[in-house]
Amino acid sequence: MAAEGSSSIDALGQFQLHPALGFIGGSVNFTQANLMMVISGIGVLALLWFGMRPRAMVPGRLQAAAELSYDTLLSMCLEQIGPEGRKYFPFVFTLFFFILFGNLLGVFPYFFTFTSHIAVTLALALLVFILVTTVAIQEHGWHFLSYFVPQGIPKVLLPLLVVIEVISYLSRIISLSVRLFANMMAGHVMLEVFGAFIIMLAGLGVLGYFPAGLSLALNTILIGFELLVAVLQAYVFAVLTCIYLHDAVHLH
Repeated sequence: MAAEGSSSIDALGQFQLHPALGFIGGSVNFTQANLMMVISGIGVLALLWFGMRPRAMVPGRLQAAAELSYDTLLSMCLEQIGPEGRKYFPFVFTLFFFILFGNLLGVFPYFFTFTSHIAVTLALALLVFILVTTVAIQEHGWHFLSYFVPQGIPKVLLPLLVVIEVISYLSRIISLSVRLFANMMAGHVMLEVFGAFIIMLAGLGVLGYFPAGLSLALNTILIGFELLVAVLQAYVFAVLTCIYLHDAVHLH
């Protein structure tokens, strides 16, 4: 956003946290990010409740969307994890839609993309990491440590490769959190920058109308691209979670 009284662009100002719900939010440090998380959770429940409530033989649009989402994510869990995927399907389903709603809400005016904060995406990545590690230990006990020992390698290289495997395993936290955070943050920064260009160029008069129109067209395209990225990033997060759960269940 162009700063008041100057031509500078404060593209990162949109990510600042502010108390929500007035005095209540300020007293308990309840920010707009927390409010969007609550709205996201309510949105997921509303989709399932109102979508599946009719239970019609010929589903309407909302019921078809709910059923398609259910079938798609269940199939993904079964394909990526195996028959054990049914056990972890509720977690993957909830995770996907929580991230999806969080990504999509920020596209609308006066809303906030809580997945553009590394603290949120890091917390989600840690949740997945702890779950995957817990599942691996429950399924295999101390044999889980064999996951870090590649088969068929010379013993002289074993210490080095074990360190590399451990680092690779721990890097899942960074991979999951930074990928989602960086994509959502970058998209909104671009929208803010080109949106500010429209205002700045239009203020130049007749000569600025044409480039302002180009910026408006580009910003419209970016909004469509941002919607696509929002869906893809939620899907990628869910797919990687399934892959990590497959490794935890099968140790390969």
